[in-house]
Amino acid sequence: MDKHPPLAVSIAQAVGLTGVGRSTLYKAIQRGDLPIKKAGKRTLLLTDDLRRWIQELPTQDAPKALS
Repeated sequence: MDKHPPLAVSIAQAVGLTGVGRSTLYKAIQRGDLPIKKAGKRTLLLTDDLRRWIQELPTQDAPKALS
């Protein structure tokens, strides 16, 4: 049987998938940067939206080594 990636994940699962903290995810949701879906009381994030949000985060150059 084929294993399909989930279409949506909970906040806790999104934390594990992205490595981003809960408060950072909630701030992105509040700003409207990361849309949510509601299934009853459950808050879900579409995995496609999570990927898009991560890809749109600013890129930062690696710090130069201290001499």
